[in-house]
Amino acid sequence: MTGTKSKISRRSVLKGAAALGGAAAGSGVITGFPTIWAQNIKDIVLRSTSTGTASANAIAAKAKEDLGITIQMTALDTDSVNNRIVTQPNSYELADIEYFSCKKIFPTGVLQPIDVNRVKSYDDIVSIFKDGKLTPDSKLAQGTAPHTVSYVTGQDSTEFAPSPTEWMTLIPTTYNADTLGIRPDLVGRPITNWSDIMDPAFKGRTAIVNIPSIGIMDAAMILESQGAITYGDKGNMTKEEIDKTAAFLIEAKRAGQFRALWKSFDESVNLMSSGEVVIQSMWSPAVAAVRSKGIPCVFQPLQEGYRAWGGGFGIASHLSGIELDAAYEYINWYLSGWVGAYLNREGYYSANMTSAKKFMTEDEWGFWVEGKPAQGDIVSPEGVKMEGPGAVRDGGSFEERMGNIACWNSVMDEDRHMVSKWNEFVAA
Repeated sequence: MTGTKSKISRRSVLKGAAALGGAAAGSGVITGFPTIWAQNIKDIVLRSTSTGTASANAIAAKAKEDLGITIQMTALDTDSVNNRIVTQPNSYELADIEYFSCKKIFPTGVLQPIDVNRVKSYDDIVSIFKDGKLTPDSKLAQGTAPHTVSYVTGQDSTEFAPSPTEWMTLIPTTYNADTLGIRPDLVGRPITNWSDIMDPAFKGRTAIVNIPSIGIMDAAMILESQGAITYGDKGNMTKEEIDKTAAFLIEAKRAGQFRALWKSFDESVNLMSSGEVVIQSMWSPAVAAVRSKGIPCVFQPLQEGYRAWGGGFGIASHLSGIELDAAYEYINWYLSGWVGAYLNREGYYSANMTSAKKFMTEDEWGFWVEGKPAQGDIVSPEGVKMEGPGAVRDGGSFEERMGNIACWNSVMDEDRHMVSKWNEFVAA
């Protein structure tokens, strides 16, 4: 079955299924396919390589239940994911990577452009991934904004397109606006700026993320907050700016400002839960994980704004035939609502907020997305109580958070030089 033939047959089948009422409303499950196709797709195994943000076992289990497709997830840190995608292209079918990684990965040809005509809810994908703006009045942020690497010029192209085409590099899955996490019971004062992490009062009780392309951005936010450097583009520093940033980090490390440099979600949670660290780079779900233990922790809004990131599914170049069909089915299911609601409850944001809303209660949507006080208990996807009545999400609404992005995670033109200087910092 060629990609073209499967595309035509799939569309004709969907048309017929819709006419017969074969699609289960709101379920995200597509039915009405020929019996042979339906039986065969249940035998499909798709290997997904991703960072921890997208590798929840519950998602794989639900996909198996709804589609019959087996999703085998391998979770690695960001750098290891990027390395595996490029050097072991036959070890996966789906690559869930961050958008800034596209600059490194997509030109190598290991991923195939994605036909937006096969993505059922393409029109409902959040506009940040299409034109870079949450609203028509939004300002474009610095760094590798997803829309700058979202599209390629054609079906067989590895050249990024300056505006939307019918061929995407990735189908967005999760994204967020990141800031500093704090222990309000231990910091002893209000935290309002990125530069607060360098307060001598917190010496030996701070931490930053040890992923070069991300950590360097946090450092830039700190230095601009201090007024020490004004970057032309924090997401694409000059060599001189990189050198100054690295020198600052090395000096701070040698002075004992940092308790740790963390690489994984769990490390950040453990550092904050134990009280070893009271202020650090942190991801929203990690803050939620600390709070679920009954420990005070805040994802702190800051005057300078947020550092944002986004991730999405890429499809391996070697995929074809019914396996390629299965990959598109999984992507369509992923955007159909259940996963989106799951991700929203984790503290991330769904790429299709319209469908996610259908799988959330009014109170959940109000708390997680609209910034409204909770009316009842707010629970995690696993059912663990996270907040009680009256609680308001840190940073407020979706629009307040994603509309206040200072910079996106990025790959710089001087990436090799940056990584080299970052490694000097880690070794100092």
